[in-house]
Amino acid sequence: MRHRFHAICPYFAMFPESFVEKHLAASKYEGVVFDPFCGRGTTIFESLLRGRAAAGCDINAVAICITGAKCDPPTAGEVLTRLDELEREFVGSSPSEPMTEDMEEFFGLCFHADTYDQVRYLRQQLMWQTNKVDRFIAALCLGALHGESHRSPNYFSNRMPRTISTKPAYSVRWWRSGGYVPPYRDTFGILRGLVAYRYRTPPPQQRGVIVLTDARFAAKHFTDMNGKVTDVITSPPYLDTTNYREDQWLRLWFLGGEATSNYRRADARHYNKEFYWRFLEEAWSGIAPLVANKARFVVRIGGRRLEKAEALSSLCNTLTSGLGRAVRPADNGVTSSVKSSQANSFRGAKASPTVEHDFCFIVS
Repeated sequence: MRHRFHAICPYFAMFPESFVEKHLAASKYEGVVFDPFCGRGTTIFESLLRGRAAAGCDINAVAICITGAKCDPPTAGEVLTRLDELEREFVGSSPSEPMTEDMEEFFGLCFHADTYDQVRYLRQQLMWQTNKVDRFIAALCLGALHGESHRSPNYFSNRMPRTISTKPAYSVRWWRSGGYVPPYRDTFGILRGLVAYRYRTPPPQQRGVIVLTDARFAAKHFTDMNGKVTDVITSPPYLDTTNYREDQWLRLWFLGGEATSNYRRADARHYNKEFYWRFLEEAWSGIAPLVANKARFVVRIGGRRLEKAEALSSLCNTLTSGLGRAVRPADNGVTSSVKSSQANSFRGAKASPTVEHDFCFIVS
């Protein structure tokens, strides 16, 4: 049975747990499993389920909230007690400050007014960065914040993709053209139902270590793991494909960020191949002190302009240079096409021509 924590919150460009399971089974090592681009935490969580010590990092707050919730969760009882407390305080609270005028139209169409009050209250009260009970509730909220509300009663918003947050202006035009209105949702009731559902499969006994940081500086945060990482299973941001902060702007807002989808290009988005490979070399250098004398790197990588031969050669070169170690491919790798995304069905766009490549490297 698939563990129900896996799908706490859908995340763009995520590999399935079977990918991690396959590569853990193929490894002869038993040290720490590490993911420097942890995303929604599939590598770390699946490793914990299989009794392996695991850790990881990401520069995206959404990723850290979700992964931390899954890999170091509270008890179900603690979550329900906190929800009761939050609901009691909400009923006796004053209304939140209204949203700025430039976003008023978006939020007015995205959420029912009463639901919006609850969402804003939870946004203000949940101390997700310092309290793991609040972090788990925040992660559940991220998964329910937006989605196909016409198909499921567990989404807070008007109709939206569940994997990404469409931009405000586009969303408003789409909702108005279709005559879509936001449904009333009782967020506290939904969250209690989600707790009951997720905890039907018990959390793993082991706990993972998750840090909000750039992969290039990871070793500074995991000094107790120096020389202990024997397996790296990861998927760096794809070349010329997406902007994770832009695509997750509404979830970032819920976690305390600004209500904007206008994020400048950063490490999570790369359009220049030269800069992209340089970034990966620096990322591997950032985790080099953690890597054991012998280790295995599994990397899923992709992009619209990334051929397999180039990806294999460049990855091997960046690993060799970044780690300062001997690196060789275990095989020629596997290439597959990225399926049409759910977001495209909302955008009316053609299926993405992106391909992804899976490679395994032996480090010695």
